[in-house]
Amino acid sequence: MSENVKARINGIEVEVEAGTSILDAAEQVQIKIPTLCKHKDLDPTAACGICVVKTANSPKMLRACCTPLTEGMDLQTHDPEIVDVRRTTIEMIMSKHPDECLTCGRNQDCELQTLAADFGIRNAVLDDITPPIPLDDSKGTLVLDARKCVSCGRCVDVCQNMQDVWALCFEERGIDTRITAAGVNLAESPCVSCGQCSAHCPTGAIVEKDDTEEVWNIIRDPEVHAVVQIAPAVRVAIGEAFGMPVGTNCTGKTYAALRRLGFETIFDTNFGADLTIIEEGHEFVRRFVHGEGSLPMITSCCPAWVDFMEKYYSDNIDLFSSAKSPHEMVGSMSKTYFAEKKGLDPKKMKVISIMPCTAKKWEIGRSVEMSSSGFQDVDAVLTTRELARMIKQAGIDFVNLADEGVDNLLGEYSGAGTIFGATGGVMEAALRTAYEVVTKETLPKVEFEVTRGLEGIKEASIDIAGNEVRIAVAHGLGNVGQVLDRINEAAEKGEELPYHFVEVMACPGGCVGGGGQPYGVTDDLRIKRAQALYDEDGSMDLRKSHENPSITKIYDEFLGEPLGHKSHLYLHTDYQARACYVK
Repeated sequence: MSENVKARINGIEVEVEAGTSILDAAEQVQIKIPTLCKHKDLDPTAACGICVVKTANSPKMLRACCTPLTEGMDLQTHDPEIVDVRRTTIEMIMSKHPDECLTCGRNQDCELQTLAADFGIRNAVLDDITPPIPLDDSKGTLVLDARKCVSCGRCVDVCQNMQDVWALCFEERGIDTRITAAGVNLAESPCVSCGQCSAHCPTGAIVEKDDTEEVWNIIRDPEVHAVVQIAPAVRVAIGEAFGMPVGTNCTGKTYAALRRLGFETIFDTNFGADLTIIEEGHEFVRRFVHGEGSLPMITSCCPAWVDFMEKYYSDNIDLFSSAKSPHEMVGSMSKTYFAEKKGLDPKKMKVISIMPCTAKKWEIGRSVEMSSSGFQDVDAVLTTRELARMIKQAGIDFVNLADEGVDNLLGEYSGAGTIFGATGGVMEAALRTAYEVVTKETLPKVEFEVTRGLEGIKEASIDIAGNEVRIAVAHGLGNVGQVLDRINEAAEKGEELPYHFVEVMACPGGCVGGGGQPYGVTDDLRIKRAQALYDEDGSMDLRKSHENPSITKIYDEFLGEPLGHKSHLYLHTDYQARACYVK
């Protein structure tokens, strides 16, 4: 059992577990020590120097983020000398930072801007030494502006250690230190567009490519029928952009806002999630029960994971489910089934996806297989952040909007479709259907708690009709390699496979913690967002994808049968090895 330590901070008694940092200890007694480099997801780097504090009877200043509180400490966190040091440090950072706040993607949501305001910095007191580094928008998903980098190291830590991608690193030293995409541009780097770098960056050094103007043009074009869909995780995060409590489910308000923006048809990616489960669930049954295909089967809903696999684990392509991601399925069905039912010309249709994800921007143009309808399945992707900006630009009072419903055909969904947004949700939804497909019996309990939670790798054995199904759920790409290495090692040794079914999500927490979600995500926020999805699932009458009557209808009227000819044509894809720098 860990011992506690007692100390004083600004004269206030505090007792915390040994090893707790000064920064975290101060927070427990409602003292906020400013910092620019520390993020709750990451280990401290002490890079910025803003969190300095003093101990009694010592002129030495300590960095609160990386210094543990020790017994008997008497700390001062905000005296005039400390405030002056912090202000000078911020002024030095600003001297190397472009003065472009009004045109920056992080305007009014920038940690450096907030610090400058808090410290009353109104004039530039140091010479401008902003480096002339060109903008890198080569990836088409993320934009890297190294001039705005404050050398906090968050993005590098996330990319290398959390995600194990190694697309970002620092070059040069001292005042010449700069962020770079492995010495090349983003498009040539190992980047998989997960966007966790942008989600953790405190400034506008890395942001998503802004596609709002393209979408405005689509909406305003009288010749175009604009279709929009929202992903499961968007509904439980977008409210944060309008000051609503974390985890507020804003499904109905989001539908209403999209109609006011001018979209003609509102669908829901949750329907696509149900459709994915039908295809993916039957695919797993075919592999596991009938031995047709390789095991373990690995889910393919996450495009950053798909890109990662194609670059680093291309030998495992045969393990990937061939099912498209849910929003791609909705796009394909919009331009075929929906267009046919409504007498619309698919040439004059545009499908927009609102996603928690930056990698979806890459996915929609990945290759011809995302155009199986004869047209590109999805024409544009907006992140949750981009949609929030559009709603504000349109003058819509989001918080006070009355809830509205979704349009039919591709809008109705089950609770299984909803939980796709949380890590483990795809696996749980698939098991609900796979169990009943195999046993022909009603599942006695639909919840699979073993798939839930934020543990990086979750493993379990599920009994289905007397058959042991070994599953794994991994989220955060840094955890994925361990799972695949176990699979490959067992195969090489001729041993029994450790898993039959594996779910992977690139972002920690799954889509609720996606790279396109509102800034400031931590595990506390991930938990609350995920719980909101589970709460909706628990409140619904329909909780299994195969019980969704709209799913039954689309197979009866258009697709035929799961894994049939039409289903393969419109709902499935294939993969290819992609060149990549070796990490």
